[in-house]
Amino acid sequence: MQDEKTSFKEVLPKQGLLYREDQMSVVLCKPKVLPLKSVTLEKLEKMQKDAQEKVRQQEMEEQSNQTALTNAQ
Repeated sequence: MQDEKTSFKEVLPKQGLLYREDQMSVVLCKPKVLPLKSVTLEKLEKMQKDAQEKVRQQEMEEQSNQTALTNAQ
């Protein structure tokens, strides 16, 4: 094995064209559809909707209980 570093001299042509074999080309892929709302945001909205519905049901029960009490008197 050689301990010395081998150096290569760069050679560019002075006439003619310089060609390169591997050319970069555009690769098209399927577009990715992103959701308008994240899963977390949808979960939060569902939780909020459920909580509001629960509050409405409790209010309806309270109103029906108050109506029943006033009718009983």
